[in-house]
Order: sequence, then C-alpha cells, then structure tokens
Amino acid sequence: MTTPARRTPAGYHPHRFDLRSTAMFFVLLAVVVCALGAAARMVAGAVERRPGWVFVLVVLGVAVFGGLGRRWRVGRAARRAAAALDEAARQAADVLEAPVTPPPRAAVEITTDYDALTPDEFEGAVAALCERDGCSAVEVVGGAGDLGADVVAVTPDGRRIVVQCKQYGDTNRVGSQDLQRFGGTCYTVHEADVAVVVTTSEFTAPALEYADQCGIVCVDGESLRAWSRSSGPRPWDSAPDGWAAGPGPAGAES
Repeated sequence: MTTPARRTPAGYHPHRFDLRSTAMFFVLLAVVVCALGAAARMVAGAVERRPGWVFVLVVLGVAVFGGLGRRWRVGRAARRAAAALDEAARQAADVLEAPVTPPPRAAVEITTDYDALTPDEFEGAVAALCERDGCSAVEVVGGAGDLGADVVAVTPDGRRIVVQCKQYGDTNRVGSQDLQRFGGTCYTVHEADVAVVVTTSEFTAPALEYADQCGIVCVDGESLRAWSRSSGPRPWDSAPDGWAAGPGPAGAES
C-alpha cells in the first residue's frame, strides 16, 4: 500500500533562525533601554535642580490632554462669544444711527437782586442771561458813547440782538423819550435784527406804544425776573415777526 505524500502549501517557508537579525534586535533594544535610562536620569536631575520646571511641564501636559477632551466645548463657547459680540455691535450701530433729539431749554434760574446791582453789574447780569440761553458772541459794550447799546449778541437762530439796560427804581418808569433815542440807533447804527430794552422798573404807556410801532421788545422788571427763572419767554422769542430784518428808525417798513 502506497502512502500519499503531504503537500506543502504554496508560499509556506519553514521558520529559520537568523543570527544576524536576532543580534540587531537586541542591539536596538539595548539602545532604546539606554536612551530611556538617560532620559530618566535627566528628569531626575531636573527634578532635583529645578522642581518648579517639572511642575510646570506636568501642568502643561495635563492641560494639553485635558484641552483635547474639552476642545469641542471651547469651540462652542467661542461661537457663543462671537455671536454675543456681533449682537452688541449691531445694537451699538442702531444707537449711533438713531436721531439725536436736542435737549429742552434748561430751566436754570439765575437768582439776582437786580435792584442792588451797579449799572455795570446789571449790564453784565443781562449778558449772562443771554449767554445762558444759547446766545453767542455776547459782549457788554455799554459806556460813554455807546449810542444806546449796552449788550450785543447773536441769538441761537443767528439774529443780531442789541439790548439797552435801564436800571430804574420802582417810581421811575422808562418813558417814550428813552425809547425814541434807542429806536434812532438800534437799527441804523447797531444793525439790530432784534432790539430790546430791559428795565428793573416799568414802561409808560407812550413808551410801549412807540416800542410797538418800532418793533422794540420791552422787558419790564416782572418779565426780567421770569426770564431769570426760565419761566418766561426770552426777549428774542417775543420780537415782532415783521421786524426781524430790521426796520428803519421811525419804525416804518420799507
């Protein structure tokens, strides 16, 4: 009886002992062990000399590995922060583009006993009222040769205002002659757009009549105190409409 021969599978090679490969393996293993030993000695020396650096390295390593695990949460927080900044920028842009409403007239009261002032101080107090209520280029020009102008200024709407100050007592009222002298210079000489006479007293009836004909604003003591309290109109707000451009000295329009 013939025994069939066992066939060897194709590509099969029996394991053979290779001395050179084995020697190279052990050499590489020795090199790796030596390198690890040298690294361990270096770490031990660093720990001994500078333990703080080792602690920092450990903390950094922990932070790096922990950060890798929390990277997706950091990214989500960053996206939320970016969205919040974008919303804040849009709100700021809306505020800047919104129309600005000018503040109302400030109710600032100037409490002054006008009767107790000197003539120069009275003119300065009237100038202070003009400046408080928004006039520019305010000047006190009263004195010898002023030709009736004590205070000049430019109103908030751009008109030139000329003021004559009459600090009279209660029994001494401003008469028509005072108004006529001022009316002869306020428009032609001082080129007033708004002519005003301010007094601590009152005006006679003929003076008020002349002022009405010439477009001169009369501010008596009561009106002056209301102006000081910001509870009454400003003189240039009471100027007659037909005299804003400045009539002639006789009060007749051209």
